Amino acid sequence: MSRSTLLPVLTLPNPLVLLPTARIQLSLDEAVGTRLIELVQRSEVQLVIGTVPCTSPTTIHQWGTAARVVRVVRPISRSSQRVYHVTLHGLSRIHYPDTSSGPFAPNELIELQAEYPPADGPPSPESIAPFRAAASKLLDSLAQDATQQSRRDVYVKISHMIEEVSDDRAPWMADVIVAGINKIEYADKLEYLSAAGSDDRLRRATELFVKQASITEVTKKIAQSIDESLSKQQKEFFLRQQLAAIQRELNNLNRSSGAPIVGAPGSAPSSGSSSELDDNEQSEADDMAEIRAKIEAMAKDSEERKMAVREWKRLQRIPSGSVEHGVIRNYLEWLTSIPWPSSAAYANAASTDKLKDRAFLANARKQLDEDHYGLEKIKKRLIEYLAVVRLKQLQAEREAPADTALVPFTPPANAEPEGGNKSHRRVEGADAEAKDEVKDRRLVKVPHPANQPTPAPKQKRGFAAKAVKGPILLFVGPPGTGKTSLGQSIARALDRPFQRISLGGVRDEAEIRGHRRTYVASGPGSIVQALRKAGRPDPVILLDEVDKIGQSNFHGDPAAALLEVLDPEQNHSFNDHYINVPIDLSQVLFICTSNSLETISAPLLDRCEIVQLSGYTYDEKMHIANKFLLPKQLKANGLTPDHVTLTQPALMHIATHYTREAGVRSLERAIGAVVRYKAVEWAEYSDATGITDVASLPSLEVQEKSKGKTYKKLVEEHELEKILGIARWDEEELHREERRGLVYGLVVTGMGEGGILPIETTAVPGTGQLKLTGSLGEVIKESGELALSWVKSHAYDLYITKLRSQDPLKFPEPIDIHLHLPSGAVKKDGPSAGIAMTCAFVSLLTGACVPANVAMTGEVTLRGRVGPVGGIKEKVLGAHRAQVTKVILPWANRKDVEHDVPLAVRAEMQFVFVRTMEEVLEAAFGKGVLNWRGNMVVMESRL
Repeated sequence: MSRSTLLPVLTLPNPLVLLPTARIQLSLDEAVGTRLIELVQRSEVQLVIGTVPCTSPTTIHQWGTAARVVRVVRPISRSSQRVYHVTLHGLSRIHYPDTSSGPFAPNELIELQAEYPPADGPPSPESIAPFRAAASKLLDSLAQDATQQSRRDVYVKISHMIEEVSDDRAPWMADVIVAGINKIEYADKLEYLSAAGSDDRLRRATELFVKQASITEVTKKIAQSIDESLSKQQKEFFLRQQLAAIQRELNNLNRSSGAPIVGAPGSAPSSGSSSELDDNEQSEADDMAEIRAKIEAMAKDSEERKMAVREWKRLQRIPSGSVEHGVIRNYLEWLTSIPWPSSAAYANAASTDKLKDRAFLANARKQLDEDHYGLEKIKKRLIEYLAVVRLKQLQAEREAPADTALVPFTPPANAEPEGGNKSHRRVEGADAEAKDEVKDRRLVKVPHPANQPTPAPKQKRGFAAKAVKGPILLFVGPPGTGKTSLGQSIARALDRPFQRISLGGVRDEAEIRGHRRTYVASGPGSIVQALRKAGRPDPVILLDEVDKIGQSNFHGDPAAALLEVLDPEQNHSFNDHYINVPIDLSQVLFICTSNSLETISAPLLDRCEIVQLSGYTYDEKMHIANKFLLPKQLKANGLTPDHVTLTQPALMHIATHYTREAGVRSLERAIGAVVRYKAVEWAEYSDATGITDVASLPSLEVQEKSKGKTYKKLVEEHELEKILGIARWDEEELHREERRGLVYGLVVTGMGEGGILPIETTAVPGTGQLKLTGSLGEVIKESGELALSWVKSHAYDLYITKLRSQDPLKFPEPIDIHLHLPSGAVKKDGPSAGIAMTCAFVSLLTGACVPANVAMTGEVTLRGRVGPVGGIKEKVLGAHRAQVTKVILPWANRKDVEHDVPLAVRAEMQFVFVRTMEEVLEAAFGKGVLNWRGNMVVMESRL
């Protein structure tokens, strides 16, 4: 049975835990030390107090240790603060039943009710044997790892005591060992302190010993593996050095004897040829020789050569096994692989034969026409650029001296980079003169053979024709209009390499400019990578999706990084962070593509020449489908033009009812679906009849008489629903009606295609308010309010009201006007519906109707002026498709109609260009339909 008593208890700070048989020394402040001395003096026997660990700054553990106060000392200190040192010796465990009267602070003397656990019997043999084995194993491990002899002796002595101690004293021995091991964690010590029973104490001690032994063993293995790894690396380094020395000696023997050494490292196998994947010393030497030759080919005193020579010197001094050696070599490989315009290795890379050909421009125009139908404005601009390139080249050749010829550079086999081993470049006598002759033959002027007697001029680097600065073209248009493929056509016409860089989603400036060499795994940006792949200083680089580049963030602003790339006045010295040498991009022809201009920054737009690509007309789509898309799909699906024939009405039906886009991507997919359907039919028919040649295909009548499988080459319009399913767009645009308050406006959809949109208005009882619905944006809502304000201000002139002061929405009866634009799920915005909304309000309030064959677009102002709008070509083509015969447009857009709208479309439609709303109403309703009051001013008497 446990006995309870009230004890003074000293709280121990974390991570101190006093176990029975252990002894600790604490430092106490003056108040606690003074109180402890008073307790010692009042006690008749040696004072016993309780100790308890503080598990947190405010809570204590439920188990502690009764401890004897061995000594309390107040050392002499010069500081004003008085400190007491107390030494405690643990006696037995005690339990504190009430620990909720806190909070408690560390190093505090309090009084708590404590319970001594009842006396426990001897432990069972089942718990003693594992305890002895675990303790012996741990003590042996600690003795082996101990660095001091005295500590090693202690561990050995305790290990002997475990074997000799009696079973009754085993729990006491467990307390001694646990208290003596400092590496046991704080939580494990608290858990062990809570074990009151003998068996429980031995079990927990055994678990602690096994855990500590495992930790010690794992730590020892990790340290040993690290030592072995370091020694292995050092051993591998020395072996590689010896292997390199042996390889050099074998190579010398091989060159002197002229016979290959079979079985030598780096030599070819005795049977079969060597693989390019073999990593040997010879390939390493070849790679270094190639880098050295490229450095020699760089222009004298150029920035890139100076940087390459400096890094080459560093590379020669650093051991090949060093990490820095790989970093420098990787940098040199990038630096020498860039096509420097002044380097002899790339001086004659540009092909000039095509430019000399008199049919160059005709061939270029033919190439563009073969790849793309229409796009005359873009082709005209590209032909202008190509003409300038050709004229510049011819002018440079005329200005070159007639008695000179270009000699390409061939580096000597034993060439060393500038600043390399100078002893190899020291020659005497005639050898020195010969050395001077070939010293700088990268691109030199030497006499023609016909003019051999003429003294040779002083050797200089060959002339370089002043390159034409490539224009920065920005193709803007809807998806699928051929922007990317235009860049490929330009590259083929120029006979230049083509590289594409996708900028969609790029949000890090380093992807454009590269990472600095201080970063791990750094590399150059996408511009330098494209130059390396092209292998020439004048490629065609397509920057795709410029409008979708990431915005400025903590990674930098990638759009701002493009400003230097796309500036013709700055890109002759583009600085990549990794290369860190100015790179000339002035000869590169940059082509950018974008779907819109709204998300492109103004400085970037200012550097580009914007070329608009509007949507294709249906006539152009028919030409593209017949000339490009259908043959492409036939080839992709294993058929020929003899297998499938699409009628023109069927193609038109696909374009108008199954696609609704500015480009031709959906049209190509629909044609591909038709071709695949016919491919399945042909495969089944061929398997059933055994006919594999379409030329031997019998007529349809003969096939039907055989009552077997049939195959029909021709695809007609009525078969499309079976092949492609129900049409996605019907002919609702053609079914229009003429009614009061209904006007048709012109819009451009989000897919870049034009069309007509009905504007519906109705009057309902109300309080004179205007209600707008149909997923409208802020701008189009403001247009509706402007239109209603104009109608109110001219209501008296239009005979809608009898007095100028009357509101047409409140006299003679108060009403509300509800304006709605159908297709409510589609977002609509923009000012181009202003005049259409005004006509709808006038029609609703006067009762006059606008004919169904009339559509209009234009912005309206509060004064009744009509402003210009965009997308005229798309809107007119949409109206033509909907069979609208009369279109009302702003006067400022008349040139857009003349330049962009095809002549065939203009011939079938009537265009009315207006400046004011009075002209709009007359053109929409017809002359004389609306009555206008005269210009007389009516003065109302105030008498």
